[in-house]
Amino acid sequence: MRLPVFEEEADPTTRDITALEESYKNRKPPTSIVVRYGSMRMVGEYPYDGPAKPGCGSKLVARTSRGLEVVEMLTTTCPNSGCGKSVSRKEMLGYIDNSGGADYPFKTNGKILRVASIDDLNRWSEIQSRTRERVSDVKAAITRFGLEESMKLVELEPILSEEQLTVFYTSEDRVDFRELVQWVAREFTCRIEMRQVGARDEARLVADYERCGQHCCCQNFLKVLKPVSMRSAKVQKATLDPLKISGRCGRLMCCLRYEDETYSELKSRLPHKKTRVGTPEGPGLVVDSKILVQLVLVALEKDGRSIAVPVEDLCDPDDCPDIETEVPADPLRGLPVEKLGVGTEKKAPRKRRRRRQGDKAGSGDDARNAQQDAFRKTAKGEDARPGSAEGSGALGNEEADGSAPKTKKKRRRRRRKGGGDGGDAATPGQPSGGGGSGPQASDGESQPRKKRRRRRRRGGGGGGNDKNSGNPPSTD
Repeated sequence: MRLPVFEEEADPTTRDITALEESYKNRKPPTSIVVRYGSMRMVGEYPYDGPAKPGCGSKLVARTSRGLEVVEMLTTTCPNSGCGKSVSRKEMLGYIDNSGGADYPFKTNGKILRVASIDDLNRWSEIQSRTRERVSDVKAAITRFGLEESMKLVELEPILSEEQLTVFYTSEDRVDFRELVQWVAREFTCRIEMRQVGARDEARLVADYERCGQHCCCQNFLKVLKPVSMRSAKVQKATLDPLKISGRCGRLMCCLRYEDETYSELKSRLPHKKTRVGTPEGPGLVVDSKILVQLVLVALEKDGRSIAVPVEDLCDPDDCPDIETEVPADPLRGLPVEKLGVGTEKKAPRKRRRRRQGDKAGSGDDARNAQQDAFRKTAKGEDARPGSAEGSGALGNEEADGSAPKTKKKRRRRRRKGGGDGGDAATPGQPSGGGGSGPQASDGESQPRKKRRRRRRRGGGGGGNDKNSGNPPSTD
C-alpha cells in the first residue's frame, strides 16, 4: 500500500510546482563535469563554464586529447551544482584507485564546450552511418595488400571533427602496415591511428549482451581488464566446462573475480578434508564442506553416520562430548522405535544358491542317464538287465532311493579323475576294469591313447575301481 506522503505528492492539485521551479532556478551551473567518451568508454573530468545546467546522461560537446567529440555526462564533482547525484572529487579519486589506479583510463586535459545541439547530434549520426561503409573498404584494402592472414580488423572509431580515425585490429605477430596506413589516409583525408587490441578489448568493442542477460561488463563499466585464473573457478566450485565459464571473448568470465576475495575468506574458515574434528555428537572426519553456507559434512567415528555441522559448532576432537546416540521417537504413536520393533531387527544377508546340473534335470534326464549306464555296463561285458544281480545292485538301488542323478554325477567325476590310471578300455582276452598294466598297454604309448580316445567317443569313462559299481577290483 502506498504511504500517504507519496499519495499527496502524486496528486497534481497538492503538488507545489512553484517550489520545484524555484529550487531549479536557485541551482548553480556545475564547474566540473565527469564524462564518458569513445568506443573504449574512457572517463575524463573536464571544466565547464557555460550557462546551461545539464543533468546526468546529457550529450555534450567537448575538446579532448583526440579532438572535438560528443561525450556523455556521468556526474558533477562541484559541491555547488545542487544535483542529488553529484559526488565529491575525493570520492571520485577513491573510485578510480579501487578500479585500477594508474591503469584506469582517466583524462583531465580537455574542456566542455557546450551542450550538444540537434545539429551536432544529426552530424554525429551521419558520421557513424558512414563508418559502416568505411569498414568494408578497409577490409578490402587489407586483402589487396595481402595482410588478411596476419591481422584482423575489429572496428573503426571516428570523432565529431573527423580529424582523426582510429583503427582497432588484432594480430598475433608484428605487422608491416605502412602501405595500408598511407592508403587509408589518402582515402579518408584524416590522421590515422593504428591500435592493436586483445581478445578482451575486442569483446568490449563489438560485444553486446552476455549470457546473464546484462550488458557485457567490459563494455558497461569495467575499464581495467585483469586476467582471471582457473583457481577462482575451482574455489567457487563452478563448473570447469570451458564453454560455461568463458565469456564473449573466449576467456574466463570477468565476474569470477568479483567474489574471489569473499570465497577465499570463507574457505579459510573451513577445515580441510579428512581432518579429524570434534562435533556435539562426537569426533569424526571431515568428508565435504559448503563454502557459502559454512557447513561441514562429518563422518562420526562411533557409528559412521554423516552429519552436517556448522563451522561455529566445531571444536577440538579430544574435548568434544561423547554422547550416546538417542533412539528417535515415533511421531505417530509417541513410543520409541525399539518398543515398536519397527526397523530394529537386521535382516540376514541373502545367500546366493548355486544351482547344480542335477537340480535342473527332470524325469526325462533320469531315464536317459539309466540308458547310458546300462550301455556302459554292456560294453564291459556285464549284464544290465534289471533282474540280474549285478545290474540290480547298481541300477535298482539307485532307482529305489531316488538319488540316481547325484550318484551318477559323482561317478562320472571319479572316472574322469582316475582315467589316467585305470581308464583304458578292456581288450579281448582281458577282464574289464583292469588297471591298464597288461601286455598290450606296455607295447607302446600310441595304442593306449587311441583306445582311450575311442572309449571316450563311445560315451564311457575309464574303468577304475568304483565303490558304487558291482565290479570286483582288479587283481592284475
